[in-house]
Amino acid sequence: MIDSYSYGQIVVNGKRYTTDVIIFPNRVKDNWWRKIGHHIDIEDLKEVIQERPEILVIGTGYFELVKVSTDAKEHLKSMGIELVIQSTRDACNTFNNLTSRRKVIAALHLAC
Repeated sequence: MIDSYSYGQIVVNGKRYTTDVIIFPNRVKDNWWRKIGHHIDIEDLKEVIQERPEILVIGTGYFELVKVSTDAKEHLKSMGIELVIQSTRDACNTFNNLTSRRKVIAALHLAC
């Protein structure tokens, strides 16, 4: 569960992170870097795809500056992975609300 989020930091299950994260059902990957800063392409989500979640929640940052490529959206849809793209604040709430019922992964940009 995500305990709290504020610009540049997130607390997941009591542990604080200050870099972008991917929250898997059984672990948190911190220092998540994308090939192109504020752009998410399919290559940036390889580990997520391997896990085959029902839902991927993407947090686009505090000011929603991160964009998800059309190719990534289409690829995820073709795999049957539901995609939710929101500001990171909203994405944290969505993730917490969905995790008890479905296999959900969150990929979150913590800053801008």
